[in-house]
Amino acid sequence: MAKTSSGLDTPLRDRLERLAAFEPQGSPVISLYLNLTPDQHGRDHHEAFCRKAFAERLNTFKERSPERASFERDVERINTYLANELNRSANGLAIFASAGAHDFFDAVQLDVPVADHWLFIGAVPHVYPLARLVDQYPRYATVMLDTAHAQIFVFGLGTVEKRAEVNGVKTRRSAMGGWSQARYQRRADNFHLHHVKEVVDTLDRIVRHDNIQHIIVSGDDVAIPLLKEALPAHLTDKLVDVVKLDRRAVEHEIAQASLEALRQKDAETDQERVQQAIDAWRAGGLAVAGPEATLQALQMGQVEELLITATPQELKSVQKLPQDAAPPLVAADTSAPGGADTTKLRLSGELAARAEKTGARIRIIENADLLRDCGGVAALLRFRI
Repeated sequence: MAKTSSGLDTPLRDRLERLAAFEPQGSPVISLYLNLTPDQHGRDHHEAFCRKAFAERLNTFKERSPERASFERDVERINTYLANELNRSANGLAIFASAGAHDFFDAVQLDVPVADHWLFIGAVPHVYPLARLVDQYPRYATVMLDTAHAQIFVFGLGTVEKRAEVNGVKTRRSAMGGWSQARYQRRADNFHLHHVKEVVDTLDRIVRHDNIQHIIVSGDDVAIPLLKEALPAHLTDKLVDVVKLDRRAVEHEIAQASLEALRQKDAETDQERVQQAIDAWRAGGLAVAGPEATLQALQMGQVEELLITATPQELKSVQKLPQDAAPPLVAADTSAPGGADTTKLRLSGELAARAEKTGARIRIIENADLLRDCGGVAALLRFRI
């Protein structure tokens, strides 16, 4: 199952590309990630986090410096946005701001939660958490069907982006016998086949138009075999799984079950891709392993697919980032959970941004053990130099 950032055309795709292309302007850039999911008492705690984190970071700037002035204006604008423009139904939020860089400001409200509250300050937007969200919540299609009715949902970032219905001819069991029964059954079978063909044609149009990479199917024991037989090869290649769902299931139940199936398959594919990269690297083929080698390959535009751990703290530190890496602007540049190592967080952002800039696919590996012997990162290459 292909899983590539370039193929996951969620609403975040253009945002991620633009943010990765941001060039340092000499002013601090705020990257603020907020988990807005309410706790068991119906409250979220982003306001307290922002007050504390902003106050801590402010003290890292010199008094009356241009960097401090830019940061203060950003904080004011962010607080205004949170007070007046935040949709209370949002579960996650990412804000990128740099007043000193021509009043740069970009806010992304999300239906899905981010992992934690996180404030990161650097020379460029910190895009790794955004790349992980794109990877965790890809765009995919789910087909719910029986022999007379079908619904096709396109999910992206945990919500329904599009839905379509295909209605066939309802047939009933007949009590007739002999030739009449056989004739009636052939007629019903023809209706079923025609219906399934319409479903496949509709699905094909949606897949092509929306660049869908993954398909999940649920249906009855009669319709599923007919669908599988009718699917052309290019759709069969995108079929991830057939799941059991009640035909009366509501959208959030369909989304939850289909996303779980997608992630189970994704875990299998992660292992296959990592093993493929390791085997190729050891054989001197089209792969590299480790942060230094991967950064060098990204610099040369060699990387076809970046494989990076979902836990940046698992990344092996590098002695020195490339000369053209975005420079750090302040000594204490993050308010991240668990006392995170800021150099490793910066490295994760550098790897993700370089992959985006060079058109490399990004695969986030959720099982940290798979890449541990590679320092948390490896890459499959387009070519060798």
